Amino acid sequence: MLFSFDMSWAEVGAHIRRAGYWFPAVIVLWLFIYIINARAWQIIVNEGNRKPRIGFLRIFKYTVSGYSLNSVTPVGLLGGEPYRIMELSPLVGRAKATSSVILYAMMHIFSHFCFWIFSLGVFLVRYAHALSLSMLIVLGAILLFCLVGVKFFVMGYRYGLVQKTVSVFSRLPLVGARIQRVAESHAEGLQTVDEQISALHTQRPLVFYRSLFLEFFARLVGCFELQFILFIFNPSISYWDCLLMQAFVSLFANLFFFIPMQMGSKEGGLAIFTSVLHMNGSYGVLTGLITRLRELIWIAIGLLLIRFGNKKQVKSNIF
Repeated sequence: MLFSFDMSWAEVGAHIRRAGYWFPAVIVLWLFIYIINARAWQIIVNEGNRKPRIGFLRIFKYTVSGYSLNSVTPVGLLGGEPYRIMELSPLVGRAKATSSVILYAMMHIFSHFCFWIFSLGVFLVRYAHALSLSMLIVLGAILLFCLVGVKFFVMGYRYGLVQKTVSVFSRLPLVGARIQRVAESHAEGLQTVDEQISALHTQRPLVFYRSLFLEFFARLVGCFELQFILFIFNPSISYWDCLLMQAFVSLFANLFFFIPMQMGSKEGGLAIFTSVLHMNGSYGVLTGLITRLRELIWIAIGLLLIRFGNKKQVKSNIF
């Protein structure tokens, strides 16, 4: 992709220099997004009147570091979520740490489905005049996929998810028997985690919806990143088109969730949608390059936060 798009390297450098103050604006924007993410998780960790309450700065540190590990780890959640559980366990206990991390991961993914459904509504309002039969079929398939996802997560919140997930994985060849033995030896702990997951949805709905709203709001704020970058190429680009682009790109990239940093899939989605907006597809690839620079900066910050500000705990937990 880097060597095939229709733009010389001199033009690439010129456009990146042209970004000017928009690039620092994107970096700062993600500071606010991570603050919203951290607050959504803190609400879950500190739900009820549990003592002691975990401070925001600590949660913010674990949030940024966890996302950094997810970005550089194949199959995403296998990196950041165990780290968060490890860090929280000495503070709130292993069962509470596990349930709160799983709950937040579910909330984060659940907000994706809510955002995609919202984006479908925006698309229908803005482009109702241009809808064809084939487009309606595609939109219907996407809506069905999102509704199935919403149903899955609602059931998971209502009845717990851990034991059922472990049961599914225990049927896999080669590793299934070992997973089953581990599940049996930790059956009581797994049940406790499921009970805590279902309790949030059924007993504390206000906490549940506050956290979900913040995660959904973070999605809406994140759309400004594309608008800031595309202002470089098209000063008249609207927020709503950037929202639709973000929804398409996130849906397209999440189909390839097993690729670290969604390499290639994200750039491909941006190139496709910029063409839909009647812009040069190369602008989509350049937008992807600029977002990669932002990701690398925040990944570096997150990985440094693992090492600094927590020296004693890191030394005792690495091995």
